[in-house]
Amino acid sequence: MKQPFNIIHQTEDTLVINKAAGLLSLPDRYNPALPNLYGLLHQKFEKVYVVHRLDKDTSGVMVFALTAEAHQNLSLQFQSRTVKKTYLALVEGCPQERRGSIQTGLEKVPGKAGRMRVNSRGKAAVTHYKVLQNWERYSLLSVSIETGRTHQVRVHLSHIGHPIVGDPFYGNGEGLLVSKIKGKRFRLGKNETERPLIARTALHAQKLGIALEGSTELTTFEAPLPKDFRAAVKQLDKWLAPKFR
Repeated sequence: MKQPFNIIHQTEDTLVINKAAGLLSLPDRYNPALPNLYGLLHQKFEKVYVVHRLDKDTSGVMVFALTAEAHQNLSLQFQSRTVKKTYLALVEGCPQERRGSIQTGLEKVPGKAGRMRVNSRGKAAVTHYKVLQNWERYSLLSVSIETGRTHQVRVHLSHIGHPIVGDPFYGNGEGLLVSKIKGKRFRLGKNETERPLIARTALHAQKLGIALEGSTELTTFEAPLPKDFRAAVKQLDKWLAPKFR
């Protein structure tokens, strides 16, 4: 089985990881035996400190600390919002504005564990987006966030009418199928079953800028676009024309 993560950068006190989609960042509270990145790292390193997390379906860059001092330093950076986080999101539809900002409060949905919703009385959250590519019914966005609320990118993009492809909470939960891209031009062979190009929430933590130990300058680490994202963009480019130029 292919290892569901790789090390981007390692020092005595800091570990930067590229996490695969489908792997929990931390142990599941109800079933701690489920595979998770924290547990896998503990098999390789004597001590690992959690700094932040990514949703199970989200691929990309994460940082862990290997010493208590580094953990304190990195945690303060996240708390003071000096880190720079950039995501790639494949969304439904095409935003009219090529760039935009979303500033709405977020709160938990009562009675629905892990769900969030927009509420002006909720915790402040700020998301910025830029359209990188667009097609007739989809867009690829670069998204940066000033705050790190639970599901922030997912809720905010859904709030403006462009949910992330495959999002089961804030979108329709359907993966990206070639048949949806090609329409009437699609033909499925006899006894064949179509598999989605992307069968998860299409969100990738592309870049993370942090100040390493002993420095005040941000160092940016980047995780390459995963295979499912590359396959989706290739098919969208092949079969759908840009909506805007």
